[in-house]
Amino acid sequence: MMSMEIKELASSPPRSGRDLQRYNNKGFRLIVGCIPYRRTLSLQSHANPLEDIEVLLISSQKSSKLMFPKGGWELDEDIQFAAARETLEESGVVGKLEVKLGEWTFKSKSQDKFHKGSLFSMLVTEELDDWPEKNVRHRVWMNVKEAREACVHWWMREALDAFVCEMARPPKIELEKVGKCCRKEEVKCRGSQSLTMHVDGDRSLLIDNFVAS
Repeated sequence: MMSMEIKELASSPPRSGRDLQRYNNKGFRLIVGCIPYRRTLSLQSHANPLEDIEVLLISSQKSSKLMFPKGGWELDEDIQFAAARETLEESGVVGKLEVKLGEWTFKSKSQDKFHKGSLFSMLVTEELDDWPEKNVRHRVWMNVKEAREACVHWWMREALDAFVCEMARPPKIELEKVGKCCRKEEVKCRGSQSLTMHVDGDRSLLIDNFVAS
């Protein structure tokens, strides 16, 4: 039902202005969005489920920098509707909203203000030819590793790491130490496989491969 409501917005202009914008009790603007994804092959095609997944990134309105679709959560909508609406307006896809991947506090470089962002995973069911911001953005499908390298925002990369945990279904992720600036640690996920990652600094996780245990 929500997907049909969202799809009806495809021919409408995107929302603008801040009159209905939500803020938390610290005055941080609340931002919501999605990591849209699709399966390119049958789930049984590989031992590694990540090989069957592509995620959708979009360009900034003002540059070619890539990110996941997101925008302001407004007072007249719940968080799920806001996330789906922003995803349609910016990337022109609709789908099934799944897991909330987390919340992140970050500072906007353009506005010099703090925002609090939330991202959901979305299984894309339809990719539209026309959408509200088609003329100011381009969209591109990438595999998870490519997206991890291309995404410009650190907090969105962390959301992608959370998405990997949700999709990979391993009991743990083994992070191999690479170089002096890296560390080894475990992240609990679900399932019965293990994912090898390299950790660079405090935030940057680079997915190298997925190994069945």
